[in-house]
Amino acid sequence: MTAVVEPTLPELLERDEDGRRLGALLWRPGPGWRAVSSAVLGGGIGERHWVMNVQVAHGYARTDPGRHLAALAGRAGLRGPGVGLMTAAEVARHGTASDGGAVAVATAGIDVRGWAAAPGPAVPAPQPPGTINIVVTVPAPLTDAALVNAVATATEAKVQALLDAGHDCSGTPTDAVCVLARAPRPGGPAEPFAGPRSLWGARLARAVHAAVGAALPRVS
Repeated sequence: MTAVVEPTLPELLERDEDGRRLGALLWRPGPGWRAVSSAVLGGGIGERHWVMNVQVAHGYARTDPGRHLAALAGRAGLRGPGVGLMTAAEVARHGTASDGGAVAVATAGIDVRGWAAAPGPAVPAPQPPGTINIVVTVPAPLTDAALVNAVATATEAKVQALLDAGHDCSGTPTDAVCVLARAPRPGGPAEPFAGPRSLWGARLARAVHAAVGAALPRVS
């Protein structure tokens, strides 16, 4: 039987930048955790010791967001591999939900939104960070395939939350996700599935749906 370890919730950091007081959400799970992420810093699959969801000013124009995030992580005293996400949404107004040990935290800026399969040419990157950012912690080891599956499940739940809140879109062009899961022990078991009807996928989906719904503005 896999031991369930309670995942951590983020702390709120603040800094002065661009003439504004800006926040950041910081998770410090420490060693023994793996992540899958689409983040600009620390994206992909691998061991990660921290995750930071950083608020930037509207009209953010820097073309080196990875370097910017790495510098902010250094200022916060973070060491080892980590994940850095970015958003213009006010991170202090995040949504949080848990289900059976899976914990999701979402920040939601939806000024620039639309449908993923909309016709038209691609937009050159980088783009202004409006952004729905989702960070989920799962206190169980997942295989690489299950981690990828978890990203798909979280995205499905995000879209469901947008529609339930009355928003006619599937997200923004810069949405990002990070799923943290316990690293498997050498030779130990790992959950092979994280689809919406699997044990941890279902819990993740419900947590993400509730967290995104709590972070979104409602349509009257």
